[in-house]
Amino acid sequence: MKVVIFAGGLGTRISEETGTRPKPMVEIGGKPIIWHIMKGYAAHGYNEFIICLGYKGYIIKEYFMHYFLHNSDITIDVANNQMEVHGTNSENFKVTLVETGATTKTAGRLKKVQKYIGNEPFMLTYGDGVADLDISNLVNFHLKHGKLATVTAVNLEARFGGMDVDADGKVLAFREKAKDEGKWINAGFFVLSPDIFKYLEGNMEEMMWEDNPLEQLANAGELVAYHHHGFWKCMDALRDKIELEALWQENNAPWKKWA
Repeated sequence: MKVVIFAGGLGTRISEETGTRPKPMVEIGGKPIIWHIMKGYAAHGYNEFIICLGYKGYIIKEYFMHYFLHNSDITIDVANNQMEVHGTNSENFKVTLVETGATTKTAGRLKKVQKYIGNEPFMLTYGDGVADLDISNLVNFHLKHGKLATVTAVNLEARFGGMDVDADGKVLAFREKAKDEGKWINAGFFVLSPDIFKYLEGNMEEMMWEDNPLEQLANAGELVAYHHHGFWKCMDALRDKIELEALWQENNAPWKKWA
């Protein structure tokens, strides 16, 4: 099963990092976050990726073009312009890099990689989110229910603490930030049937995957949520990057499920 990754957005909410590189190339622990995402899938045996490029996509291309060399021990004979590779720590990734347009919306990006997916189920995610998700369980859940689309859902995490206050202003109880168990949000990590492309007909350049296509799938009863109760974090702003980096440096990164 192939994995499609959206990696073409501008990343304007983390502009401190994305002025010179696309958001999926922002590093956590010295590795781009897209590498962390791919390692998560590869830990479950999914090694074939299709990356939807857009903003500064050439940087992602160059990273993977030189990936083998940068992860190898080499001897270079400068006089004869010869190179010997002694060993490599490269992962077993097969990566298809597709230019899907600088301003194309996510539905349009997905439509443009259809020919590389083929007529088989596939996975889809965003290039800025990590989780301790059991990918194998997610795939089995999708295959079992038989609908066209599965979306991973996580509880919305409150940004602020809450208070219970009476009519006179007296604070009855104070609650630290917590997950809102009544609100579920789209965490990405989709599993999809190729028949979802029927919902991407026509010009999708200005259409978000999260808008009309998913709404139509839901209305047709073809979208099912897989509830994930573990760790999930989207690197949406600089504070998220700092939190993820701290977890990695403390050797306490929940999404690291590989050796």
